[in-house]
Amino acid sequence: MFLSVFDMFKVGVGPSSSHTMGPMVAGARFLDALRASPFTAAGLRASLHGSLAFTGKGHATDRATVLGLAGFAPESYDHAAAEAALAAIAATGTVTPPGLGTLAFRPETDLVFDYGPALPGHANAMVLMATDAQGDVILRETYFSIGGGFVLTEAELADAGRIAARPSGCPFPFHTAAEMLAMAAASGLSVAAMKRANEVQFRAEAELDAGLARLWQVMNACIERGMASDGILPGGLKVRRRAKAIHQALMAERGLNQTAPHVINDWMIVYAMAVNEENAAGGQVVTAPTNGAAGVLPAVLRYWLDHVPGASPARIGEFLLTAAAVGGIVKHNASISGAECGCQAEVGSAAAMAAAGLAAVMGGTPEQVENAAEIALEHHLGMTCDPVRGLVQVPCIERNGLGAIKAVSAASLALRGDGSHLVPLDAAIETMRQTGRDMHEKYKETSLGGLAVNVPNC
Repeated sequence: MFLSVFDMFKVGVGPSSSHTMGPMVAGARFLDALRASPFTAAGLRASLHGSLAFTGKGHATDRATVLGLAGFAPESYDHAAAEAALAAIAATGTVTPPGLGTLAFRPETDLVFDYGPALPGHANAMVLMATDAQGDVILRETYFSIGGGFVLTEAELADAGRIAARPSGCPFPFHTAAEMLAMAAASGLSVAAMKRANEVQFRAEAELDAGLARLWQVMNACIERGMASDGILPGGLKVRRRAKAIHQALMAERGLNQTAPHVINDWMIVYAMAVNEENAAGGQVVTAPTNGAAGVLPAVLRYWLDHVPGASPARIGEFLLTAAAVGGIVKHNASISGAECGCQAEVGSAAAMAAAGLAAVMGGTPEQVENAAEIALEHHLGMTCDPVRGLVQVPCIERNGLGAIKAVSAASLALRGDGSHLVPLDAAIETMRQTGRDMHEKYKETSLGGLAVNVPNC
């Protein structure tokens, strides 16, 4: 199945692509199904299951579900309008989605957190229902939020293998890294050039370039907001924003002879932390490939632009297209969901994508690009997802910074070689899938193990 660069990178709202954006998208899809239904609805209900229940409050899943059923969407999210809508819903016990009139919906009773066994199919599940005037269910659908803002119905999830096997119509329909390298060798094209050729089957070149520019504009604006903001992040852990103070200190040290070479790592970390502090505060971010890992790739790209001689903004599209190609392979063959495979699937995938993009714009061959992605992913294998109090803050914010450092180191190491290496990227991806399958559920975004139970929650 063709995965566009705009599937891998989506403009959305924090703190989580799977737990915030996904439920909002599911709500919008359910409203569309209700509009197409021959029945007249009087009310709505929802239940959250698995990881959506266990870490839903920390990830604002309840809020996102309510807003989705009220007609809000991540790509057009307006914070002030959302706050006003939530206040009105709390006061009236109703939602008024466009085209459906006024529907009864009291979040305190009609939105249920089910802490029992997860539903079959995926750890992130929600059931949305519409009822008639007597309270009988007239429409019901189960949705799975599979990571990165992607949402599938129960039927779509069951059909996913057959959907993925259908031809995409693209000139370079690679599904594995081995296929990608073979097609690059046969065509003489870079990974980015092949990805661009695939993209222009579905949109004009000008539209593609404008979209890529928009993605970087949102990413970079998120970095800037994060480095200009301070205060305490919401959620109750009382985590203080640090990006602004670190950035100010780094700016003050610039040009001083005594500045140690390793300070460049602090620049990468501050760019990543700025993004993830904005994400934790519910700000606008770009999934890269998820919200929880949204800081890695922008940090590496900003590092390249600001700190590497010869870097050119004209090549930002090449970076993003290369990263998206690698991200699509990871998603197709394993997962980008912390609830499926732990944080190796989020920050690990993000680091692989960022390393590939950096290697490409640094002049790497397709083989070196693949090697960079493999190194970055290999050294995140086994990483758990155990957010304290279910918030995308600890260890997530710092982890993005360290993921960016690993990505840059992976690209640098790959560029020191000729692209030949022992472990193929496909093997690392399959290992990540198997490791995620074997990982205990308490380490997969449920906050039932690891740091989540060994760090005070207040």
